Amino acid sequence: MQRRHSSNTDGMPSERTRSQTLGSESSLDEGGVFDCLKPDSSTSPQQIFSGLVGVPSSSVSPAQFQAAGLVLGSPPEVFIQMAASSREEGGTHRAEGGSFLARPPPPHHHHHHHHHHHHHASVTIRSALEVVNKYAFLTSQYPLLLYLCQRCSPAQQRSMAHHLKKVFGSRLYTPDALPVSLGGRATTLPSPEQLKGRVLIVGKKLPPEQEGSDGEVSEEDEEIGGGGPLAGRRMTIPGEEELGMVLVVPPPSQPRKLQLHKELSDVVAVARTGSRSFYVQRGNCKQHQSPPSSPSSPSSPIPPELPYWTMCSLGEGEAGRLTSESPEDLVMFTKRTLTRVRPSSVRLDSSNPNPQGYWKGGVQLVALNQQTPGAMLDLHRGRFSQNGGCGYVLRPAVMRDEVSYFSAHTHGCVPGVPPQTLRIKVISAHNLPKPQGSGAKGEVIDPYVVLELHGVPADCAEQRTRTAAQNQDDPLFDETFEFQVNMPELALLRFVVLDDDYIGDDFIGQYSVAFECLQPGYRNVPLLGMAGDPLPHTSLFVHVAITNRRGGGKAQRRGLSVRRVGRRGREYVTLRHTGIKVLDEAFKQASGPLKEATDLREDAQSSTASFKDQCGLPSVAKLKQCIQSLATRLQSSDGAMGATMVLREGYPSLEPLVSLSEMTRKLLAAYDSMIASQKHLIENADGVQERIDQVHREGMDFHEDLSRLSEKEGLKGQKLNKAVESFTWNITVLKGQSDLLRGAKMDSLDALRQLALACEACGLTSSCNSSSSFSNAELHFSTSGRRSSTHNNNGRI
Repeated sequence: MQRRHSSNTDGMPSERTRSQTLGSESSLDEGGVFDCLKPDSSTSPQQIFSGLVGVPSSSVSPAQFQAAGLVLGSPPEVFIQMAASSREEGGTHRAEGGSFLARPPPPHHHHHHHHHHHHHASVTIRSALEVVNKYAFLTSQYPLLLYLCQRCSPAQQRSMAHHLKKVFGSRLYTPDALPVSLGGRATTLPSPEQLKGRVLIVGKKLPPEQEGSDGEVSEEDEEIGGGGPLAGRRMTIPGEEELGMVLVVPPPSQPRKLQLHKELSDVVAVARTGSRSFYVQRGNCKQHQSPPSSPSSPSSPIPPELPYWTMCSLGEGEAGRLTSESPEDLVMFTKRTLTRVRPSSVRLDSSNPNPQGYWKGGVQLVALNQQTPGAMLDLHRGRFSQNGGCGYVLRPAVMRDEVSYFSAHTHGCVPGVPPQTLRIKVISAHNLPKPQGSGAKGEVIDPYVVLELHGVPADCAEQRTRTAAQNQDDPLFDETFEFQVNMPELALLRFVVLDDDYIGDDFIGQYSVAFECLQPGYRNVPLLGMAGDPLPHTSLFVHVAITNRRGGGKAQRRGLSVRRVGRRGREYVTLRHTGIKVLDEAFKQASGPLKEATDLREDAQSSTASFKDQCGLPSVAKLKQCIQSLATRLQSSDGAMGATMVLREGYPSLEPLVSLSEMTRKLLAAYDSMIASQKHLIENADGVQERIDQVHREGMDFHEDLSRLSEKEGLKGQKLNKAVESFTWNITVLKGQSDLLRGAKMDSLDALRQLALACEACGLTSSCNSSSSFSNAELHFSTSGRRSSTHNNNGRI
């Protein structure tokens, strides 16, 4: 059982995972892709977890749980496997990269389980469940998934269901445990906010129409993708085969069947299915196309749509093939269905796959072996140190919106997502220990720092500092590195400190952090050991700067449809031609507001950059620093200020009190220009955004009729695919530009608030005009509408 302990002191990241292993060291950890909180976000967990697919969480009732739009981290899952039944007494298997629990015939009806080939005493199922119940919500109150894999007889299953109900009691969530408010028929599971303190069983489930006390379910999901047991398979090695031929294990003609008792099925909240469900969903759009590797019978019934309480379990190999060959289909599938990737059974050393490869494909849960330290587990822990370490984070909007343009293998900008530039200056390291496994003699080390950026292919990069030779434990680096980030919400930054003069082991320490959790400025990065434990008093001292946070300025042009217009060569986003007349006419209306939105954002940013330049400061400087520089120039020899801040129409302006030098007048003119552009953005953003949203709504109205409209225009084959791609691109761009403008307005309000507070702190306000005396009605930049941080545990540095 895995639980994450989180703490936050002085704005530092959460502590690393502490593991409690139930019955064995072969525990599995679940994780997937998310959307983290902005450092200044006031979004609560309830708001984050309440979103429906394709609908912003702010507009959806928290009564709906959208599992497909969430990513589950290590806390939510406990993995329990039981084997042997009346058909397979004492059998042994391997499953999902861990030891499969083999249960011999139980004496006196007491259910036991143990790890085959491990020297562990047998433990009763009742005892195991009691331990899970005791520690399930020790560090997080959000729901726990209990992954149940069993091969017991129907009588034993009935007893197992009794134990589950008895041990967990009211904590056990069953599909009818909460009222249904959607016309008597649920379409989604309740939200994690509603499921606080609840345990959800994941396992095989009988169809709703099943009659009788038991029925048969397929075990095909354990057979596909190289992640399940080899029982039931055979390998033929004829002597006459030619040398060099590849010998394969032929799949069975039919998946194995398991007798499932209805009482156990009824306590299962999330039904586990195999990879066939993915191909079924894709086949509904592509004439029921079936995968060549699927062992399912062609005559097997194909359900029209997966129920909302389904989890698709994919083998590591199968999932890797899908992310490579069908990335768009996989992202679309995960918008509606929880998807889980299990380790391959050939990983006999319990090594871990790279979870980032599956996260970028939309997969919500990636099983990892917690007992195997390394870079893969570091990335997982870095991802889920966000959001208070509760184990749940929201995926990027492009993975949740009903219509969005995104591919796991994108090599350029994502439409609607502004590219950003990350500049990291590695200044120094402190109290570096000697590598634990090093065989080198002496205490002097030659450290260097490696910076790894993990994300979509366009973002992946690695850079390193020079080696600080013979610099012992407090080396000085003073080197700056720059990274281009096209998909910030999927990016992870990993700091690794290594020893260049080593024998056997060069690892000193590391820390992984989500890009969205990086905070600008000078930061201490606490280093962690190989097992994730904090290294006492060991840290890196760095400076972080992020530009184009809201997509202002000249973004990178890679993959973005832009055209240069205007005297300053400003780049404007354009929509693509679909070839469908009615759609093109609707999208044409967005040309004007999209241009206005870009002008509003870039005018505000360029005027702010000009003011900073006039103050002699870099573009990454804070406005408070600019006001401090300005106040120094305005202060006379006797300490009196040459200007004072006054409110003009609710905005902070600086009014000269004495005759000023030409240089100071230029500085005040730059300040006035910045205030004017911020005011223009704040007062016009809502209207422009509404016009963009109107075009977006009109476009979405045509979504259901897209096939009919394409047929009417005579579009077929490649032209049809191009039209659908262009439509998806346009919808994504419209939503992205609307979100950017909304964020830019919030940033402008925050900038004005900072200016007012800085002017007061620097003595640029008279006693009668102190900003604290202004009423909220006078202040257009009042903090009443500004987001503020309500989370102290978001894995930030």
